[in-house]
Amino acid sequence: MPSEKALAIVLKTTDWSETSRIATLWTREFGKVRALAKGGRRLKSSFESALDLLTVCSIVFLRKSSGSLDLLTEAQVVRRYPRLRTDLGALYAAYYVAESLTDWTEDYDPHPVLFNEALDALDAFGSETAASRAMPVGLRVMRFEMVLLRELGYSPALETCAACETNVGEGSLAFSAAAGGVVCEVCLPRQRERRALTAGAWQLLRALAAAGDDWNRAWDDAIRGEVRQVLGHYVTYLLGRRPRLLPYLGS
Repeated sequence: MPSEKALAIVLKTTDWSETSRIATLWTREFGKVRALAKGGRRLKSSFESALDLLTVCSIVFLRKSSGSLDLLTEAQVVRRYPRLRTDLGALYAAYYVAESLTDWTEDYDPHPVLFNEALDALDAFGSETAASRAMPVGLRVMRFEMVLLRELGYSPALETCAACETNVGEGSLAFSAAAGGVVCEVCLPRQRERRALTAGAWQLLRALAAAGDDWNRAWDDAIRGEVRQVLGHYVTYLLGRRPRLLPYLGS
C-alpha cells in the first residue's frame, strides 16, 4: 500500500481508544482526510504535538479502501499560531474556519485555492505582525467565506439580479438567500425572504468576491456589520443550520 504525503491543517481530533485518536485534516493535495493516528494520545507519541487543533503539519499516511479510515504514519509541525492563545476574537475566527472546512467539504475533494485561502486566513489570525493585528479579524473571515462559497459553487449573485438576471445598480437593493444573492428593485417585492442592502454593503460584498486585495481596506464599522449579518444568514440558509461559531464572530 503506497504512502501519501501532504501539507495539512488540523481541523479536528477525536479520541479513538486509550492510546489512539482520529484526526480530521484539510490538505492541499487531497482535500479533507480522516486518518487514524495510532498512539496519538500518548504523551510521548511519534506525533508529539503535531495534531493539536489548527496546527499546520506535514503528514504521511496510508490511504485505505473506501469506507475505512486512512492510517496516519507521520506528522511534523510546520507552523503554529501563538497569537491564538491570547486573542479570543482571532481564536474564534480560526475555529470558524476549521468548522467551515469540516462541515462544508467532502472527503477527498481537493480545492487548492480554498486550502491556500484558509492558510492565509490562519496566518492573518495567528500572526503577531503589525499588519495582521491592524486588519479587522471579521473582515478576513468574510473574505474566507466568499472564497469558500465560490469554490463550492455557491457564490451569491452580486452583479445581476438573482431573480431576473438584469444588471443591478446602487438603487433599492436587497439580499435574498433563497434567491441566491442580490435582488433588484423590481423583483424585491416578490421575495418574501429578503434583507435590505445598503450601497456600501453591496460594494463590500463585491470587493470580497473579486480577485485582488480591494477588500482589504478601511470599511465603515456599520457596513462590515451589515455584511456580517448578510453572510451569516446566507451560510445558515445553505447549510440548513446555524454554524456553531457564527455567534462569536465580529465584523
